[in-house]
Amino acid sequence: QVQLVESGGGLVRAGGSLTLSCAASGISFSFYRMGWYRQAPGKQRELVADITASGGTNYPDSVKGRFTISRDRGKKTVYLQMNSLNTEDTAVYYCNARLEGTTYWGRGTQVTVAS
Repeated sequence: QVQLVESGGGLVRAGGSLTLSCAASGISFSFYRMGWYRQAPGKQRELVADITASGGTNYPDSVKGRFTISRDRGKKTVYLQMNSLNTEDTAVYYCNARLEGTTYWGRGTQVTVAS
């Protein structure tokens, strides 16, 4: 059974930092492209960051320079370090695993940034 379990969300003041974790099980983690997406109320889910099996990373302009994605093959875990958070970063953050035509999602973790 595939599971992606996110943790690390919470309430933080603007300008603060949080680190999200996503523990994967039931997949050959090393082969998967892993990503973080977020969905704010009334908005579409959007990519926040992803990392290829070989470690290449990709960020949209909205988080570039503030967020860092990384992966630990031994722990089968992907991380999202978020710095300089602002209220527009408030959303549910979802972990994603992709390999060819297969995609898995976690249940999400809430991040709330207070002004």
